[in-house]
Amino acid sequence: MAINISFLVCLLIMIMDITAGILGIEAEIAQNKVKHLRMWIFECRDPSYVAFKLGLAAVVLLLMAHVIANLFGGCIRIKSKQELDQASPNKQLAAVSLILSWILLGIAFTLLISGALSNSKPRKNCGISHHRLLSIGGILCFIHGLFLVAYYVSAAAFIREERNRSQHGGHENKPNQHGVEA
Repeated sequence: MAINISFLVCLLIMIMDITAGILGIEAEIAQNKVKHLRMWIFECRDPSYVAFKLGLAAVVLLLMAHVIANLFGGCIRIKSKQELDQASPNKQLAAVSLILSWILLGIAFTLLISGALSNSKPRKNCGISHHRLLSIGGILCFIHGLFLVAYYVSAAAFIREERNRSQHGGHENKPNQHGVEA
């Protein structure tokens, strides 16, 4: 049963991040369809309400995928570099994946929200062109999904390891009541 739930959580995370990525790229395409005038690095263009909606939807899905992975993945706590070096491979992978997923979340969120907000203004926007914010944010959503799945799987494996270790008394070769090593 736990394996089925883990598979469904991983599938849900990937579907949400892939959908967020596709919406980000579609928002970029919708933004490029509006009328714009470009001169060197300066550009005047009309905002695209479709790009605004798609960009915000991508942001919401990105955040929801991150929250779900962190809630279901549990809490991996590491106090020092020494503890990280002595940790099991699953705990190390979970820690690294969690850190990288937070970094990717910050970058993708910033790009997607900046691209969406640039399309929220009711009149023409003139200034330095900011191309590809939405599409780069969308691509980062795909990578974010990979790191979230890696985090979830490794965190779940680490929690299973800890549960098994605590059920067996915490020692692998602890003598049993007859003096024979288990």
